[in-house]
Parts: sequence; C-alpha cells; structure tokens
Amino acid sequence: MSDYLALLMFPALMAFIIAGFPIAFSMIVVATIFGIMQFGDAAAYQLLTKIEDTASNSILAAVPLFIFMGAVLERSGIAERLFGAIHLWTTRLPGGLGVGAIIMGTLFAASSGVVGATEAVIGMLAVPVMLKHHYDKRLLSGTICASGSLGTAIPPSITVVVLGPVAGVSVGSLFSGLLLPGFLMALFFLLYIIGVAYLKPEMAPRIKESEEVALFEKLRITLVALLPTMALIFVVLGTILMGVATPTEAAACGALGAVVLAMAYRNLTLTVLWQAAIRTMNISAMILLIVMGGSMFAGVFFAAGGMATVQSLLMGTGLEPWMILALILLIAFIAGFILDLISVVLIIIPVAMPIVRALGFDEIWFCVAFLVVLQTSYLTPPLAPAIFYLRAITPPEVTLRHMYAGVVPFILAQLVVLALVLAFPALAMWLPDAMSGPSWK
Repeated sequence: MSDYLALLMFPALMAFIIAGFPIAFSMIVVATIFGIMQFGDAAAYQLLTKIEDTASNSILAAVPLFIFMGAVLERSGIAERLFGAIHLWTTRLPGGLGVGAIIMGTLFAASSGVVGATEAVIGMLAVPVMLKHHYDKRLLSGTICASGSLGTAIPPSITVVVLGPVAGVSVGSLFSGLLLPGFLMALFFLLYIIGVAYLKPEMAPRIKESEEVALFEKLRITLVALLPTMALIFVVLGTILMGVATPTEAAACGALGAVVLAMAYRNLTLTVLWQAAIRTMNISAMILLIVMGGSMFAGVFFAAGGMATVQSLLMGTGLEPWMILALILLIAFIAGFILDLISVVLIIIPVAMPIVRALGFDEIWFCVAFLVVLQTSYLTPPLAPAIFYLRAITPPEVTLRHMYAGVVPFILAQLVVLALVLAFPALAMWLPDAMSGPSWK
C-alpha cells in the first residue's frame, strides 16, 4: 500500500474533530482504522504497545502532581493571598493592577504549570478589582489573557512535560531553555502596561493614596505570602534545573509542599483536598488520554511510512532550511487555533523533530521557539483559547470586541520574543549549556 496513504490520517483526524468528536478519541479511532488498513491484525499489538509505553512513562507521572499542586494553591486561597501581597507593592505604579496581574501570572505559572488554571485564578482575582477602578476593558482583557498564557512559556509547564518525551528532549533542558524567553515575555508585557498607563492615564487610573497600607504592614504581608511561595517554586523548579531531582520527583515535592503551605495558612480542609483531588483527576485523565491517543496516532503514522514521505516531500521542495522551519512553525500556529496545546504537540512534534534534526537545527532551540508559537496562538483571535477562558469569568460588560482588541499588543510582544529567539538562539540555549543541560528525559 502506498506510503501516501498515511498522509490521509491528518484530513481524517480533522474530519472527526470538526464533526464534534473529542480529540483523544478521534486520534485513537483514526489510528485504529489506518493501522488495520495498513497492517491488519498486527495493528492491535502495535496500538497496545503504545498504551503500555504511555502508562509506563515515568515523566508523565509529573502531570497529575503538578496539577494537584496548582489545584491546592488555588482552592486553599494561597493564590489569593499572594495576589493581595503583590497588589500592595504595585498600586503606586502606572497601571499597577495590570502590573500586579502579570507578576502574579509569572509566579503562579512557575508554581502551577496549567495554563487554564493560571488564567482562571488571576481573572477571578483581578477582574473585579480592575473594573472597580475603571480600567479600560481592552487593557483589562489583554492583561488577564496574557498573564494566563505565561503558563505555557514559564516552567514548570505541563505542555513541556508532555513535549519532552514526545520530542526525545530533556525536560530539564527545556525548562532552563524557556526561562529567559518566558521572563523576557513577561517583561515586555509589563513595559507595555506601564507605558500605556503613563501615556494614557485614563486607561489605567492609579489607586488613591487613602487606599495605601503602612510600610510595616506591607512587609509583614509580603513575607507571609511571598516567601513560602518562592520557596515552593525553588523546590520545584530549582531542583530540576540543578539536576538534583527529576521532574516527577520535583512535582511530588511541590504537591507535598502545597499541602504543607495550605496547612500552615490554616486553610487545609477535607473539602479543599477533595476539590483539588477531583480537579486533578479530571484534568489528568483528559491530558493523559490525549497523550495516549497521540502516541497511537504517531506510531501508526511512522510505521506506515508517513514520516519518510513528509520528509521527502519537504526536502524535495528545494526550500531553504529556514523556510522549512518557518513552515513547520506556521502549521503549529494555525493548529493552535483549532486544537488544545497538548494535541498540537502530539500531532506535530513527532513529525517535525526528525526533520529538524535532519536540517541540523538545535533541538532545544526549536522546541523553545515552538512553545513560543503555541503561546502566541493561544492568544490569537478568532479562536483564542485564552479569550474563551476569560469570557467564562468576566461580566457581560466586557465584550468579545474588548477582548479581541486587548490581546493584539500582547501578541505583538510575543512575536518580538519569537523573533529574538529565532535570531539569537543563545536566548534559548545559553542557560541549558551553562547548567550542563540536566539529562532527565
């Protein structure tokens, strides 16, 4: 049977998704149909092997642990306490509430790793306060969407935990490679908000002096709220970057640390634990089922000769390596409109990585650029997931028009970061090289 048959797997997958089937089941069904067409009864063994590979992957065990950590921080009120502490120090700045939301997004992304959870928590905390102080609804919308999107670009990102094993790249190296671009992106967001608030104060009114808190009280609240959270971030992220712990071990420590923090703040109840456990189970089951479906889909595609066919087609176009790379990133950007981030990783990365290696590009650098593209797609209308998350937690007075207009400057900031990563690979490669690239897979 022709190798070109494998290429029909992608149109078939899109047809199932457009018809309304869940992405995980769509990938499983397409893999099963094409596997039987290509290999007959032997396809059953191949598909079962992929299920076993997914179930036995130790790195993926970090997924539910990171999710549980973020859920405990959210449900126990630790995130709310942290936002309050940040808010105290940023109120005097131009656009102080927006600045606080971005800083909160950076810190919560570094302690959660779940994009939707980050945006939901920040939105529920910041939107009412920003509306109360008459922030421009476009600036409000863009700020909340951008702060939530940092969960993709700042470790420990669940997307990275999934991408590493699929790409055959060290998760620790990806985490360290993402740090500089992720923080640079957050910095650009902050500069934009401060600049707009300074040039157009009516878009981001400052908090009145009467609402200020005494310095001693500020320091006390900050020490109580910020230091334990920073310690938790170090336990999770620091141990991975230094090569002391695997992502799974660090995630386990983080999950335990979140429980200890909730206990220390006297917010740990059976209800909090139950709600966190249920949320963890729901999100983990969804993600890991998608991972399993993607593994089965990629396995059949490779075995059917699809990868060799795609590689020969791209190499036969006569395009320069940079143009082929740009084409892959463009496809990922478009796919991000339709699919969730994990699905884009599982569909595109298995196909793209052999091509990237054959073209001689650095794997870490490409994966960092790929993640920045995914984050940009996450914000880009008309099908931006970030906007639909925000729509679910904002009052009707904040319209989709406000949201679409508000995210544009933040998209431009992300594109600048992408251009810098592509033009200066050291942004993504310096830290992994300096830290000798932790070898955890």
